[in-house]
Amino acid sequence: MKLFKHATRIFLATALATLSFASFAADEKMADSSALMQPVKSVLDHYLLVQAALAKDSIKGVDENASAIAKAVKGDDMKMLSPDVATQAETLAKTTDLETARAAFKPLSNSLIKYLADHKVGAGTYHEAFCPMAGASWLQTEKSIKNPYMGSAMSSCGEFKN
Repeated sequence: MKLFKHATRIFLATALATLSFASFAADEKMADSSALMQPVKSVLDHYLLVQAALAKDSIKGVDENASAIAKAVKGDDMKMLSPDVATQAETLAKTTDLETARAAFKPLSNSLIKYLADHKVGAGTYHEAFCPMAGASWLQTEKSIKNPYMGSAMSSCGEFKN
């Protein structure tokens, strides 16, 4: 009987410790998910479409996706993202060739990378990559480098930073 009581106490102590840890993990996940709610999620989705197009040496859809980014940021009553993101996206939307689109993509990338880092979100989903040849970073979800600055000329040039 004494052994049974002792085992019960150990079981209860373990269960409470596990629940406390699970609660902490849930709080961390909640903080993570709140920073990635709309419109941030929408902005990142459109950003990834731009990144993929540039990596394929294309500007097809870049204007539409960049405009959608600007619209999402401007329409956000909570002001989750800086107004600079909208301005950078508008600049990108106005580009008409691959070279200027890639140049306009750099500051937008930097702003979104900073947002994710400041809010400690996206780890495991959004990968920051850096191309030393372009001297620029970007976000992507693929596990292999898809360089939006070099495209097919050097599609795998770069390294993951996180």
